[in-house]
Amino acid sequence: MQYTSVKSAEFIKRPNRFIAHVKIDNREEIVHVKNTGRCKEILKEGTKVILEQSENKNRKTKYSIIAANKGNMLINIDSQVPNKVVYDGVLEGKIKELSNIGALRREVVYGNSRFDLYFEKDRRKGFIEVKGVTLEERGIALFPDAPTERGSKHIYEMIKAVDEGYLGYLFFLIQMNKISYFTPNTERDPKFAAALKTAKEKGVNILAYDSIISENEIKIGKPIKVCL
Repeated sequence: MQYTSVKSAEFIKRPNRFIAHVKIDNREEIVHVKNTGRCKEILKEGTKVILEQSENKNRKTKYSIIAANKGNMLINIDSQVPNKVVYDGVLEGKIKELSNIGALRREVVYGNSRFDLYFEKDRRKGFIEVKGVTLEERGIALFPDAPTERGSKHIYEMIKAVDEGYLGYLFFLIQMNKISYFTPNTERDPKFAAALKTAKEKGVNILAYDSIISENEIKIGKPIKVCL
């Protein structure tokens, strides 16, 4: 996944989930934030951020924040890209656990949920739910960064699908590299962590991959150990 037009800026503040103030070329400008999560550990005053310029001339904000530096680590925070990155990774055969896939479709309804990907493999049908991970602590990737009832709902819907004979995958795309392992964020959302452990016990496959990141690109990286 490549961005066509990017620019560096300095983060100033974020008054709400959707917009932020940044300094571009010594002037302050309001920009869109492509992530409604907290991102408090990343978006701090003075942090270098990467902006994508919008091609829509009628949009209220000219730029969107897509990535930010945390120390010497660049983290992509664009919540719209994980599905695309995993989709491309499957098509290109870069995810070993999901190789030799037949049909592959995006945004498929099952029960009361809409899973990110539907696939067919060895005469079986399955679903993949993708979660983008932007929270890092001491080299460990964690999800979520805030309580998510919707996330737990998706897990239980996936368990139901597996019980009914589908293949099920929960895929955590870590939007950075230099990660030791992935684990659910029990402290911030114990219900999600418990649901994830139940999913593993019920036969849902849980995968985590890091990403290869640059200022204008994000693509699938290597598998990362999952600790539950």
